Amino acid sequence: MGRNQQSGFTLIELIAVLVILGILAATAIPRFVNLQDEAAEAAVRGVAGSIESGAALNHAVDLAVEAKLTTTSTDPFYNISNCTDGGVLLQGGLPAGYSIASKPVGDKIAVTCTLTGDTGKSAEFVIIGAAGGIDPPSE
Repeated sequence: MGRNQQSGFTLIELIAVLVILGILAATAIPRFVNLQDEAAEAAVRGVAGSIESGAALNHAVDLAVEAKLTTTSTDPFYNISNCTDGGVLLQGGLPAGYSIASKPVGDKIAVTCTLTGDTGKSAEFVIIGAAGGIDPPSE
């Protein structure tokens, strides 16, 4: 007669697997949380970089108009007299929950401004003042 043999996992093997999974979860969760913080910081830095690029382009058009290489009717630019005007340099404006600290900016003067994101993370950007263009829309 044949022997009746059972197969399966023992209780010790199952506990060992659960302990290993617990250790892996305990090390993965903090790394995931850190990635969220880094992503929030990167998002704010990205928006700040976009404002800085927009300010450089705005300044370039301002200089071209003053050099009579173009006109404001063909190449309009925004007047920049405060850091808070930086939001108009972004297509679609400043993202919801983001804010720029108020700081005056003189014509053709570069000023370092602070942008704060919706998570409280902040980044600095440089904006260059401009005059003689279009007034930014009031928010």
